[in-house]
Amino acid sequence: MVNIRSLDPSASPLDYYGSELRRLREEANLGQAQLGSILYCTASLIGQIETAKKVPTRQFSERLDAALMTGGVFTRLVGLVLKSQLPTWFQAHAEMEAKATYISTYQSQLVYGLLQTPGYARAVLSVDNPGRPDEMVAARMERQRILEREHPPVLCVVLDEAVLRREIDGAEVMRNQLAHLLGYLDHPWVQIQVLPFEVGLHTGLLGSFNLLRFEDDPDILYTESYDSGHMTANSQAIRERSVGYARLQASALSREDSAELIERVMRERYGHQPGPAVA
Repeated sequence: MVNIRSLDPSASPLDYYGSELRRLREEANLGQAQLGSILYCTASLIGQIETAKKVPTRQFSERLDAALMTGGVFTRLVGLVLKSQLPTWFQAHAEMEAKATYISTYQSQLVYGLLQTPGYARAVLSVDNPGRPDEMVAARMERQRILEREHPPVLCVVLDEAVLRREIDGAEVMRNQLAHLLGYLDHPWVQIQVLPFEVGLHTGLLGSFNLLRFEDDPDILYTESYDSGHMTANSQAIRERSVGYARLQASALSREDSAELIERVMRERYGHQPGPAVA
């Protein structure tokens, strides 16, 4: 029997999406199986999304808008749905990240989230979220859409060399991830530098951090612990980390030399000559 569990549309973006899908499907006089046939998916998937048991993808939402002729309603709504899947403690930072005009980040352990491939992100996110990797990866990919805007933020990234050499989920995942980084070599608004091991003592040894700059709002410093994030607009903290970041950039390899190191690590450690760059 079809699950017709009642939803409270105000409970969450996912519940609202599900209730609107059911309402508009029924207005179109379509059963779940009929709509599934149009969208090339199962009736079960339609039912799971309508009852907020499954998170819709952007691709599903685009096909849904075309099928129900809803003028982009679900394509616009899915952004809110996917953002709501981020950890609660991280959502405020994601909102600020999306508004920033200039992002500077130092990463000591992992590739920065905005530059992760789906495979790399899935491996990283599955460590603490083994039951819902699809939703978490979709949310991370949604975050990355800010780099595709007409006016994207300037993104400056300093990666510790350890990030390149730490094998995440096998050689193939790492080859794809490093190739993805190389794809940004000629990107006008993204700069990637690698801080080599030979630098030794440096100002980033206390951990990763992000500096967000805005058009009209104060700068923000974001740091993260195991299960929480901390944002501050304290002027002294911003000043100290800004100077620290400038020193990290000065100690790091140039953009071109960083790309050469990434290529070398990909070839020597993960056994593959780089092909066409993936942007």
